[in-house]
Amino acid sequence: MFETAEIGHKISKADYKKAAPALRADLLGAQAELYAQGKIPVVLLISGQDGAGKGETINLLYEWMDARFLSTLAFARPTTEERERPSMWRYWQALPPKGRIGMFAGSWYSDPIREHIDGDISRKELDARADQINRFEAMLVNEGALVLKFWFHLTREAQKKRLKALASDPRTAWRVTQWNWDRLETYDQLQATAGHLLRMTNTPWAPWVVIDGSNDNYRALTVGKVLRDALRAKLANTSHPTSPVAPMVRVDTDGRNVLSALDLGLSLTDKHYQNELAHWQGRLAELARDPRLQHRALVCAFEGADAAGKGGSIRRIAGALDARQYRIVPVAAPTDEERAQPYLWRFWRHLPRHGHITLFDRTWYGRVLVERIEGFCTDADWLRAYTEINDFEHEMAEAGLILVKFWLQISQEEQLRRFQERQRVEFKRSKITEEDWRNRDKWDAYQQAVCDMVERTSTGTAPWTLVEANDKRYARIKILRTLCERLETELARSPKHWADAERPGGQRPSEKKRGKKK
Repeated sequence: MFETAEIGHKISKADYKKAAPALRADLLGAQAELYAQGKIPVVLLISGQDGAGKGETINLLYEWMDARFLSTLAFARPTTEERERPSMWRYWQALPPKGRIGMFAGSWYSDPIREHIDGDISRKELDARADQINRFEAMLVNEGALVLKFWFHLTREAQKKRLKALASDPRTAWRVTQWNWDRLETYDQLQATAGHLLRMTNTPWAPWVVIDGSNDNYRALTVGKVLRDALRAKLANTSHPTSPVAPMVRVDTDGRNVLSALDLGLSLTDKHYQNELAHWQGRLAELARDPRLQHRALVCAFEGADAAGKGGSIRRIAGALDARQYRIVPVAAPTDEERAQPYLWRFWRHLPRHGHITLFDRTWYGRVLVERIEGFCTDADWLRAYTEINDFEHEMAEAGLILVKFWLQISQEEQLRRFQERQRVEFKRSKITEEDWRNRDKWDAYQQAVCDMVERTSTGTAPWTLVEANDKRYARIKILRTLCERLETELARSPKHWADAERPGGQRPSEKKRGKKK
């Protein structure tokens, strides 16, 4: 993988001075077109060995291009807040919007490389991380992004020479630390680990570009030319390339499905409802204060037909919680800021940290429901979304987040009754819109989309709970009971000592593992 970067690439100072001005002008022109179109984000990964010129390259691009439309994100070891969320959360926060270039100094490759060298993860775990990265980058490209990955390479001798040169110059000595010298001792391990990971993630949609970092002039011109040519090619390609998808396949030969199998006649008397409500709200309040939840987080996802009772159910959950502990996120049509990012971005940023609860009133399933039915995305987009959603929910589960998903189902007749009631009652009129009435005309299409959604996204770590909601009282109790039972099950799987009172300076096993090597 690194052989082509070890054959002595070199550009003279005179040749560099001759080529640089035209290249700089080309880059500025491509960047201006990128911003004017406002359709493509550029993700630029700057990776490689210490002393190979990563920082110099970033500084040079700021000098050559318009800094207003550039951003640089540097990542070291995860902070406490970042460790309380899925590992990819901090990178999702840093993604550049359409029309801009985001440069990543350190990226989603840094942690798995470091952890494997330190012995914290096995080769099998490293390969799993590579698969996760490939799926993430494929998602970015399918969303329209240009992903460029640079690895700056040095031989052992060249790296040692570069570090000595930097350390001997008072202007650059601060850049060389004991950590850099220690890393020189693990050169062979880095070569082996990085080489393996680069091969595993050298994909057609996001290939690696390995560059000899020993000659500053060669490195600068090569990066500039690769970036210029990639930008031009991307801007000239008006089509939207996506991964191929298979057509929807269904197994409902007898006409029976998960929604038609529900008994919508289930109900509770008012007295029974009040008793059950007090019981389950009390139980939820206890679970929300359980010390073990301080090492976990809870996400509740609510979907359902219009007027199915999502808001009322959410309010009954919130009524059992401390207002400082939870957040309700209502999901409507995406804003301009959200449309400038990959589809899942606006949901990633709302994931709670440990000890907190987020209630989504409509969710990331909009892509396979309303966007699918209303034609707001392509068939390839929503067909691909099932996998992207499953990946998203898997990452939540891997990070210890407890995800509980509810679909509230009502009959078409009950929906009509509730719509008419909302029109009659003055304080409920704001809850009914012309769009709600239009959606009724597509009832069958939405029902089929829901069945497809459940079939493809009800997994072992994130199952769907289908709620018979013709009777609001029954629905609310089923939701509260399901939520409590799920929380009890998940918290019971937590290490026993998490239930103890918090001790100053105490660490979870995962935190000890992360910090065991210096």
